[in-house]
Amino acid sequence: MLIYISAPFSKGDQFVNVRNACLAGDEILKLGHYPIVPHLTALWHAISPKTFEEWLKIDCVIIPRVDALLRLPGESVGADREVALAKSIGVHVYYSLQEIKDDTT
Repeated sequence: MLIYISAPFSKGDQFVNVRNACLAGDEILKLGHYPIVPHLTALWHAISPKTFEEWLKIDCVIIPRVDALLRLPGESVGADREVALAKSIGVHVYYSLQEIKDDTT
C-alpha cells in the first residue's frame, strides 16, 4: 500500500515532528508498504516558504492517490483536515502502526 503520513508539523518542535514522521515512514517500509512523508517539505519550505493553506492544498491533491492514511498522535489542525478529507473520499485511516500490521499480515 501507499500510505500517507498525517501528523503534527508546525505545532511544537518542527524537527521532532519531522523526525517522528520519518521514523513512522521507516516502520511502514519495514511492513512492506510505501510511505508518503509530507513533512519532508520542511526543507522546501526553508528555501521557498509557502502559506499553511498552500501546503495543505498540495497535501489534499496527494491524499486521493494513496491507499491509506496513517494519523500519528498530536494536536494538528492540518492533520485533522487531512483525515476528514481521507474519510470523505473513502481512503482508509489508520491510527497506529500496529493497526497497519494487524490489517496486512
